[in-house]
Amino acid sequence: MPVILISALAFAATLLGGVFALRFRDRLHLILGFSAGAVIGVALFDLLPESMSLAHAHYGPATLSLVIAAGFFAYLIIDRLILLHPHTHHDHAHEGAPPARGAFGALTLAAHSFLDGVAIGAGFQASPTVGAIVTAAVVAHDFSDGINTVAFILRGGGKMRQALPWLLLDALAPVLGAASTLLFRIPPSTIGLVLGVFGGTFLYLGASDLIPESQHTHPRAATTLMTLLGAGVLYVAVRVWGGG
Repeated sequence: MPVILISALAFAATLLGGVFALRFRDRLHLILGFSAGAVIGVALFDLLPESMSLAHAHYGPATLSLVIAAGFFAYLIIDRLILLHPHTHHDHAHEGAPPARGAFGALTLAAHSFLDGVAIGAGFQASPTVGAIVTAAVVAHDFSDGINTVAFILRGGGKMRQALPWLLLDALAPVLGAASTLLFRIPPSTIGLVLGVFGGTFLYLGASDLIPESQHTHPRAATTLMTLLGAGVLYVAVRVWGGG
């Protein structure tokens, strides 16, 4: 039950992202820049070290490197070929996109958000600290998902009343994903590998999704500074919450 309640933060972040997509377009690049640093920071400073710590007694460095790479490249394939997380470029709408494509884009974003919830649940199965920091990264990323969901529907010719149900679905998805992990437990010897896979996916999401989105047609100095700030905040959070 605590996992479901905590995953509600992702629900709120997704809804907030949808609202921001409509009201504060000119400021979103700074928020997305910070989110990129936060997502990359949680992979580098928390998920991957925790993965190595949990799995080193059972698996060697080559296996750990392989699962991290598998997470990264699996998401590359999903993103580029299956359109699970297509890029929308918030600042320039693609006029004339068919409504069905907008709905499909919103649906695939909801599927991605479900996996975010699974990441939260897996993190809490490792430890409360890992779960809390994974939640922070997911919240940062799901804010962008809320923005993209609204953008897909509007660019497909839909109205706000049509975008709201899709936004609600995307917001509920991480809660459902987190709840699904209450039905099974990952063996301790495997949790390290699972965290490694999620670490690889977070690296991809930050580097190939959020950073390009934050810098699209905006001054790169400001967005780069926000990305470094996001990574720095996550580093401090890991040091504080993880006890150094």
